[in-house]
Amino acid sequence: MKARLVAVGDRMPAWVASGWAEYRKRLSRELPLELIELAPGARGKGRDPQRARHEEARAVLAVLGRDTLVVALDGGGRPWSSGELAAQLDRWRASGRDLALLIGGPDGHAPEVLARADFCWSLGPLTLPHMLVRLIVAEQLYRAVTILQGHPYHRA
Repeated sequence: MKARLVAVGDRMPAWVASGWAEYRKRLSRELPLELIELAPGARGKGRDPQRARHEEARAVLAVLGRDTLVVALDGGGRPWSSGELAAQLDRWRASGRDLALLIGGPDGHAPEVLARADFCWSLGPLTLPHMLVRLIVAEQLYRAVTILQGHPYHRA
């Protein structure tokens, strides 16, 4: 299984890029993880934020394979514990499909992206900076892999 993190937004701060690189390296054998950054839709004075969301949706949907298993990160999604995420990852691997995890832009995902998603995952009720979400997702995927391996990284 190949995994992609498809994120609207670019130019990660150095500390996020460093953390991302570390978890990507740790995952390289068990769950190769690729980052695809997409430009955010045009926003600003006199611009329609819904139009920007739809521009982002077109870009997100364009990078997804037809048979890709899609997980949208969304506040309305289901929160999973680390153990539940590990169990999901185990099932996703068994499906034989590639995995795409989607992080939307400042206004979230457009309805067409959520409609394409096989799962919606919430990281909880907090509002988090989208760049930080990348790092949290990478760490949680690493934690899930270590849980499945019986590695002591996860101590719950």
